Amino acid sequence: MEPPLAPSAFKEACNHNGRAMLVIPEGNFLLGSMLLSGPCTFQPPLMVQFNGNLLPQGSTSTAENADWITFMNFNGLFISGKGTINGLGEKEAWKAVCDGCRRKATNLKLIKLNDVLISGITSVNAKGFHMMISVCNNFVITNVNISAPDESPNTDGIHMSKTNKVRISNSTIGTGDDCVSMIHGTTNVTIENVKCGPGHGFSIGSLGHYDAEFDVFGITVRNCSLAYTENGARIKTYRNESPSKASGIIFQDLTMDHVKNPILIDQEYATIPGSVDSKVLISDVEFSNIRGTTISKIAVVLACSQSFPCKGITLKDIHLEYTGDPDHNEDTPFSSNCTNVKVNYIGEQLPPPCA
Repeated sequence: MEPPLAPSAFKEACNHNGRAMLVIPEGNFLLGSMLLSGPCTFQPPLMVQFNGNLLPQGSTSTAENADWITFMNFNGLFISGKGTINGLGEKEAWKAVCDGCRRKATNLKLIKLNDVLISGITSVNAKGFHMMISVCNNFVITNVNISAPDESPNTDGIHMSKTNKVRISNSTIGTGDDCVSMIHGTTNVTIENVKCGPGHGFSIGSLGHYDAEFDVFGITVRNCSLAYTENGARIKTYRNESPSKASGIIFQDLTMDHVKNPILIDQEYATIPGSVDSKVLISDVEFSNIRGTTISKIAVVLACSQSFPCKGITLKDIHLEYTGDPDHNEDTPFSSNCTNVKVNYIGEQLPPPCA
């Protein structure tokens, strides 16, 4: 019996001249690496009714740059249902952790697509990223659940690059890495009503890693909660020669629960000896109404580039309380740390603002 996402079934739907639907019924299905690519002639969108459980078959954990399920190069995709994509990363993939290791398979990869809705589905224990979105336009992701253990390496929940107009809402994401990561070329994104944790928070970056990166702008993260995460609202850039810009960024109405680094700009990410200052210019960033608890005595860190200092950084109505070990660094005051930046402070500031 062919699996429900067999290339032959997709090809038939892709080449159809009217409305098209793929159905993944209830039950467990073993699925090898699938590239489901257009161009297509169906009347958009392609409907994928997803109610089953997909489990990996074959070598998606070891093949270089292998990905498990990839939709690519067509317009109009609606994936909805109560189905689960289970990458079984705990079986072998997470055990091979090293700088030179090949990238692990992504559960669901979406490339060169326009007009996409993903609703209701669950992704668990991806070998690598759970969702990767690249070179896409007009995306809505809502009511999804993404989960992997805190110790699972590089299991980003939703990872975006070179993509415009994305809305992520009403979802729960807990992984071993960023809940949502937005790298170069990500523009006009709204993330709201998302529960994040465990993981590394909401991250813009890393930026400045590669040559000729596209700018990042128009990012809003609001009405979200983070619990027991490494970071909260983070922007990170490499110390590298690659120039770009990140601007028009708002982190608003966020609740932190035992978050290590609630507010973080890190332009010294992955610093190596002899590296140059980051050439990514960060500007027009607002952190507003961010409240809750932190396990760090330095709860606000704004470490900007010496060569390209941050511009237009605003902190408004910040109230974070220290709930870490009271005996740890007991002589260290609860504080903020700022370098190469002039901050515009509005309203309450706890920890106290930088001098």
